Amino acid sequence: MASISELYRTQVEQGELRPDEDQKALIAEFERLGSDLSTPVRTGLFRKPKTATKGLYIWGGVGRGKSMLMDLFVKAVANFPHRRVHFHAFMQEIHGAMNEARKQGVNDALAPVVDAVSKDIRLLAFDEMQISDITDAMIVGRLFEGILARGVAVVTTSNRPPDDLYKDGLNRELFLPFISLLQEQMVVWDMQGKTDYRQNRLANSQVYFSPIGPQANSEIRAVWNDLSGGRSEELILTVTGREITLPQFGNGVARATFYQLCGNPLGPADYLAIADAVRVLILENIPLLSRSNFNEAKRFVTLIDALYEAHVRLICSADAEPEMLYVEGEGLFEFERTASRLREMQSASWGSAT
Repeated sequence: MASISELYRTQVEQGELRPDEDQKALIAEFERLGSDLSTPVRTGLFRKPKTATKGLYIWGGVGRGKSMLMDLFVKAVANFPHRRVHFHAFMQEIHGAMNEARKQGVNDALAPVVDAVSKDIRLLAFDEMQISDITDAMIVGRLFEGILARGVAVVTTSNRPPDDLYKDGLNRELFLPFISLLQEQMVVWDMQGKTDYRQNRLANSQVYFSPIGPQANSEIRAVWNDLSGGRSEELILTVTGREITLPQFGNGVARATFYQLCGNPLGPADYLAIADAVRVLILENIPLLSRSNFNEAKRFVTLIDALYEAHVRLICSADAEPEMLYVEGEGLFEFERTASRLREMQSASWGSAT
């Protein structure tokens, strides 16, 4: 199996990547972790491994190559038992497993979940670690402590440094030990590179496709394959006890249709959760809007507001240009702001502020 350095060099030679000194520096840290993983680890149930493997917490702006390098590393260590999962999806899995454990009457619902998660793996790779939910914040410290104590190395990407996780959250003082755990047990790596490769790929690319049809569908599909790297998984977000499903998600990019996100009874909190979970949203098949689909139009306005405020990159296909999407009916005046935002979000620099 090729090392991450060899995989990276091959992609550079084939023109798939441009050599980047900041990325090369991080690759050296991945090589260190790969070497550590090749060493057997003795563990105990109530103590840390005698030869603990320091993981990696990689943070920085979007488009710096964090997820790409993590995926190259996962490919390089494929012979080691591992799992790669989006952090939001992982935490939803944890909560579901804890609910099942409670039904069995256990005293500590988290303990059997930690055992199950850690069984038969040496590496957990998380994409997009973000913690904004108090239910996540209150268990994540014990969860990670248990996983690390069982000899599992953790690699995660994030747009925020550890000190900014769950910032201004309710009862945040109870969360602070988790930040200390991350800083003690993981190498915190700041991707300081100034080049935003995701924005560069979109800089000269069309991001608003109209009208809807075979050509728009083909171009949207090409953008999705490029940005997602061909990876796709379902992402389920939980907001106030309800599940929101993004049918396709990969490399921080989500893909859904207008009716999946605006044809269902979603509200501001749901769209804020989506905007918090993704860096790019591909939204397909936006129809003409009027009094006949007024509820869908209102949800669309709310969705665009959430994406705009969070500086999420929007790529979409629509039946008309922004100014002609909503031409009659109640709410026409209010939609002028949405049309303006849709136009602004087409600019090459949109989203670079994050």
